[in-house]
Amino acid sequence: MASLLIRRLDEDLKRRLRVQAAENGRSMEEEARQVLAAGLGGTRGAPPRQGAAAVEGNIAALIRSIVEPEGGLELDLPPRSEEWSPPRLDDDRQ
Repeated sequence: MASLLIRRLDEDLKRRLRVQAAENGRSMEEEARQVLAAGLGGTRGAPPRQGAAAVEGNIAALIRSIVEPEGGLELDLPPRSEEWSPPRLDDDRQ
């Protein structure tokens, strides 16, 4: 295994890495390894995936980040019908 020393790391970035590592129950070193592996596609040459910050709060982006590397997904959707009428709100029933 190789070692990597990163100098002049922004203090805010270091703090965020420390917080993220604590939230995930990892050391900062292990968290940095996980972030690099996720950003570069791991060690098996997989395509890079979007980071958690890019998809946080956006379920569609999260699903896309998982499905797109596998070639996407095609769904057969039923045809739309024009025979739908909206519900009535002026109904006198009580």
